[in-house]
Amino acid sequence: MREDTTSTESVFDELSRMATTADQSNSRDTLEIGRETESDGGIERELDELIAHVDSVVPVDDITFDEDLVKENLDELLLLLIALHEETHGKELLSDLSHLFDATLSPGTVYPRLHELNEADILAMQAKVQTKEYSIEDEAYVQQAVEQTMVQHLSFGLLLYAFLTRL
Repeated sequence: MREDTTSTESVFDELSRMATTADQSNSRDTLEIGRETESDGGIERELDELIAHVDSVVPVDDITFDEDLVKENLDELLLLLIALHEETHGKELLSDLSHLFDATLSPGTVYPRLHELNEADILAMQAKVQTKEYSIEDEAYVQQAVEQTMVQHLSFGLLLYAFLTRL
């Protein structure tokens, strides 16, 4: 193991500590993450802060998201972005994905996912004059889905990191 790398255990401990500290100091519901900050920088500022927290723990120089990774986790990302906005439309979600994750997804990729999430009663859809506004209908499902994806990614990342230390 190289001397300049962080051990898998210390990364996991630090992430756990951050999650516990955030959970204890913040009594609001997980899905309400962006509701209080909309007027002071909004979603972009809040996501930048979250990425900065991860960047301070994970031993990498820059966090980037591969477009394939965004596509593989599209449902979870859409659900989180909708929760952050409280209510939003497809065009704004496409813009968020492009700006925040540098992913250029076609409407033919995003809109069918929104329709399927709506049909599964996970999202509520309200037809407006020229657009459809989406909001979270089933907060428990969203929290469970995001937590499951998070645990899978963390576990896989820690496994890869453990293998990396053996090189």
